[in-house]
Amino acid sequence: MIRSFIFSDGKLVGQDLEREALRLVRGDKGLLLWVDLDNPTEEETKFVLESVFQFHPLAIEDCVAPNSLPKVEDYEDYLFIVTHAVDFTRTDKFATTELDLFLGKDYLVSFHTAPLKSVQSAIDRTVKSAGVVARGPDRLAHTLLDFLVDNYSPTLDELREELEELEEHVLSEATARRSVIGEIVHVRRDFSKMRTIIRPQRDVIDRLARGDSKLIRPVMLPYFRDLRDNLARIEDTAVGYHDRLLLAFDIFLNKAQFEANEGIKFLTAITAVTIPIMVIGTWYGMNFESMPELKHGYAWALGSTAVTTLLMVIYLKKKKWF
Repeated sequence: MIRSFIFSDGKLVGQDLEREALRLVRGDKGLLLWVDLDNPTEEETKFVLESVFQFHPLAIEDCVAPNSLPKVEDYEDYLFIVTHAVDFTRTDKFATTELDLFLGKDYLVSFHTAPLKSVQSAIDRTVKSAGVVARGPDRLAHTLLDFLVDNYSPTLDELREELEELEEHVLSEATARRSVIGEIVHVRRDFSKMRTIIRPQRDVIDRLARGDSKLIRPVMLPYFRDLRDNLARIEDTAVGYHDRLLLAFDIFLNKAQFEANEGIKFLTAITAVTIPIMVIGTWYGMNFESMPELKHGYAWALGSTAVTTLLMVIYLKKKKWF
């Protein structure tokens, strides 16, 4: 689907134009154009990226093909920016969606293969208060990125809830080891994926905040720096949660080792208690021609067994093996 928004002096003057009208607007240098490609067909992608805007083939290839890491490429008259939006759903769990931006002097093109909350929020704000947002393509790009970063916080909150449930599960008495290991691996994969996205995206925003590109106006640099700081805080929070996850894993391993040691201690205690019985029974199980104890064999054997076993139990209790 192709959505388009046309602004003049910060005011929304048209939207969702026909294709030929889109070509004409693209040629008018006095207008600001935002085109959003939401899960477009191959023909729609080719029309907008190749026919209308004539982007570099490498940029189009990077846009269509999935990119695992965020990045920014400077093509002199426009910037190609790869970012990743995150979401947390009860069905798909932790999910990411790539959002690609083409930032030019008087246009912004956004490309994504799935509906994004950040894009819809930016559209709603643009339609309701265009004068605040549509002061330039860099302001539009910042609005999109700002909503995208804002959606990281609820996702982190969901991951934190998963981490807290995992910690409670690790510390509970009735803990199934296989299920805990599966939960730890699952949560660790989510946190690792989150950190893999945030750090490169922070570098992308940092490059935009430094003013290296002429397409970012000086007036917008403080806004991008604020966005970079927000990402830094989110990254620090994700690192802290990841450290808590590793600590929970260490606690789980120590708990498992402690339980194994307790089992070994119990079996060792049982073995120690039965030693007198085994020794005396083995001794009196031998056949002798002459043995003074044979006259009172059973009484002697039973008495010795009871006394030595009782002494062994008392000794193990003092050692706190019982």
